[in-house]
Amino acid sequence: MKSSPDEAAVAALTWLLGFRLTEDGRAFLAAASDEIGNGASMRRLMQLLSLASRHVGASIPLNLERDEIRLFRLKIGDCNPERWSLLETLRIALLLSFPYLAEERFAALFEQCFRVADHGESCALYRALPLLPHAERFVARAKEGCRSNMRTIFEAVACDSGFPARYFDDIAWRQLVLKAVFIDVPLARIVSFDTRRSPELARMALDFADERRSAGRPVPAQLWMCIGASPSQPTQMRTLS
Repeated sequence: MKSSPDEAAVAALTWLLGFRLTEDGRAFLAAASDEIGNGASMRRLMQLLSLASRHVGASIPLNLERDEIRLFRLKIGDCNPERWSLLETLRIALLLSFPYLAEERFAALFEQCFRVADHGESCALYRALPLLPHAERFVARAKEGCRSNMRTIFEAVACDSGFPARYFDDIAWRQLVLKAVFIDVPLARIVSFDTRRSPELARMALDFADERRSAGRPVPAQLWMCIGASPSQPTQMRTLS
């Protein structure tokens, strides 16, 4: 028996897309959503996610207003779509129209999606993680994304999403934070960073600083955040200088 898709998330995403889509894009969203919701195969879903790029430019940002971001987060709560592209948002809306999201078999099907997805499709799939039911099923996949050498993939998992804070264990969480520092991703975009700081993260941050100094390389300025310091605490700042 088919499970119902997350109607609240689909409605919120459709609302965000709204007038931002062209007439052609709206027609594609309506037709593709209906086809997916009526029981399209996972293979067909991936085809439709790919075809979405014919109807929406890949680099067009959503350009959300502050009120739109606030209302979306009030309705959904676990992610911030502020930096999503229009195409990513369209693809996520289509994914969430799939009627078997909550079923056990979806985890294996979702993993298959990553094996055939191109870079843009993968980013959309990773951004969708906090919106999926029983999201704890996808922790291994999220960790794989955090190990990616592509910054855009890492950001799709790690940034503006409550998924890592909610589901990553302490080891994976600390690795995510230090990688963000290493590749200069703002820690302000790591949801719940402040509440999950720990003495062990501080120790690792200081070790990282020592390694950078020993190699004659600069210490990233935001590393001080990992030891619980602030710009008004120069004593702790000097330990990283």
